[in-house]
Formats: sequence, structure tokens, C-alpha cells
Amino acid sequence: MFNVPSLVAKWISIGLSVAFFTFSYLPSYSQDSAIIASQKLVKAFMQKHHLPGLSISVAKKGKLIWSEGFGYADLEQGVQVDPANTKFRIGSVSKTFTSTAIGLLYEEGKLNLEAPIQRYVPEFPKKKWDINLRQLAGHTAGIRHYRGEENWSNKYYPTVLEGLAIFREDSLLFKPGTDYSYSSYGWNLISAALESASEMDFLPYMQKHVFGPMGMTNTVPEFMDSLIQNRTRYYVQNEQQQLLNAPTVDNSYKWAGGGFLSTTEDLILFGRAFLENNLLRAATKSLLWTPQKTTAGTSTDYGMGWRTYHFDGRDWIGHSGGSVGGTTIFVLYPPEELIVAITVNMTGVKYEDLHFKIGAYFLSE
Repeated sequence: MFNVPSLVAKWISIGLSVAFFTFSYLPSYSQDSAIIASQKLVKAFMQKHHLPGLSISVAKKGKLIWSEGFGYADLEQGVQVDPANTKFRIGSVSKTFTSTAIGLLYEEGKLNLEAPIQRYVPEFPKKKWDINLRQLAGHTAGIRHYRGEENWSNKYYPTVLEGLAIFREDSLLFKPGTDYSYSSYGWNLISAALESASEMDFLPYMQKHVFGPMGMTNTVPEFMDSLIQNRTRYYVQNEQQQLLNAPTVDNSYKWAGGGFLSTTEDLILFGRAFLENNLLRAATKSLLWTPQKTTAGTSTDYGMGWRTYHFDGRDWIGHSGGSVGGTTIFVLYPPEELIVAITVNMTGVKYEDLHFKIGAYFLSE
């Protein structure tokens, strides 16, 4: 297994030109044959899981080489998925966006990752132990995740600070740094800190400093009372795998950790900006990507808004996202500058390494 921190540094220092392992069970593919093989995989996957719609985009070495929609964004109206325009709920992939804002403000000297969170959010009560932004972004702060049906909330929260009310009085799960426990609520607290550091509301900041510079014109927060062009419909399955409309939820309490809509082609733009160092310095990218360790020295396989995946001898960087009516996977293989983004407009899809298998076709060209 690779040493991930040193690997990240190596990717950056030698311009992302690193030798890679070839999947032993795959023949060599041309780009066209890789697309054909991937299409067969996707169609079989959709049929197996009775999916309504799926969008996939793949880029390599700075070029979009395959982008295609399968099935329907809206079953009732017969609207087909368009990878350039159909907006899906991307869930926790939103954390990678917010991570970029952390990096930008860190570079400007406006964020101290080690300072107690109350420096930026004095409204958040002090706990038994201090917690900081690095721990929050790496899920080692001890902030809890959803309880019960909180993920299905349909309550509107007008401000980031008001959204903190859900968990602000709860005790920490453990002493910060000693363990790893995934928490989207930790990212609510991060967004409040970003507002303080930037002196801007979170959503306008993201539009001006993250989405705008990257050309991500189809990435937006989801307001349930607004008309959003090309927004997909959302579906769930019952026990018989029949498709039903998903219940209405309002994600305003978790913009930073899971509240954005996007397209697979916008996710490609985002991945390219990271691989090409177009927005953040290389050292900052390494800071965000390098997995953290607990105080006992155990790797969490999670940096700051980015997860490291190990698959068949390769280390991938990215994030998954699960929402009510949406499931997303977004992964990068930096040595070959390969990006794979897949979205589905249904709850709880298990991708079964579909993204890695498709990536393998394009890596074995």
C-alpha cells in the first residue's frame, strides 16, 4: 500500500507524472473501446438496480473524454438526463467544495486551523475539550452525525448559525483527535467559521470565490421554494424495487456538508482545477488531501473534505455523497490526471466499485 502523504507530495512535485500499475484482469483499451465497455457496465448496473437516471463524465489529462446521460431526470415528463445540465443532489461531495474555501482563506492568512473554534464562532458553546478547524474538517472533532430522521428534515434554516441549533448543545463523542467519526454537522460549524473569517455569508462566498472562478455555472444551493432550471426529480425505491417520488426535504441546515446541486460536467471542471493547480497552491492541495492521523497514529484515510480510497493497488482521492433522492461518487487518480464523476437521482445507490472499474478501462488505454 502506498504511503499517502508522501504520494500526494510526489504527485505535486513531479507534475503528476507518475508510473502506475495496470489492472491485471483488464486488457489494453483504446479510448473508444473504453467508452463502449463502460457503457455496457453502466447499462447493466442500471438494469440490475432499477435506476431512474444516471449521469457520468470522465476526463483525462485535462480533456473531457466521455460524458453521457442514461435514463431519466424526470420519469413522469420523460425528461432524459443531460450530463452538461441536469442538476443532481450531490450530498457530501459538497464537502470537497467547502474544503476549497478552507484552502483559500488559509492561504490568505484568515484561518488558523489549530485555533479553538470559538475564535470564529463565539456563538458555539465551549465543550469539555477545545476543537479546531483541522479536526472538524477531518471528522476527528467528536461532533455527532445525524440522529433518527434528521437527514429527512423539511425545516428551512435561513442562516448558517441557525442551523447549528440542531447539535450545538450536544456533548462531544470523544476527546478531539483521539478517534474518527464521520460528521456532516461538523461542516455546518466550519461554514459558520468561514463566514466569520471571510466576512461574507457562506453561499455568496462560495459563488464568488469557488464556483465562479472554476466556471461551475450549474452548481447551486438548493432552495426548495425556488425554480431551479434542469433540477432532476428525486426518487426512492420500495422493498419491491419500485420507484417512488422521494419525500420533500430541505437541506438548508447543511449547505457546506451536503446542500449543493451540481452536474457531472461541473464536477469535472472542479476536479480539473484541483489537478491543474488553478485555484489553490500545490502545498495547500497537499494539506487538504493528506489523510489525518489520530493521536494513536492511526490513519483516518481522510484529509480535509477529501477521502483516500484504496482499490487494486491504486490510491484515489475524492468523495461520495448520499442524499434523499441522490447518490454521487466523485474520484480522481492524480498520476494519470483521471477524473470520474457519477450521479444518480435516487436514494441509497451502492456503486459496487463501478467508478473504479470504469476508471480502469481508461487507465489501461
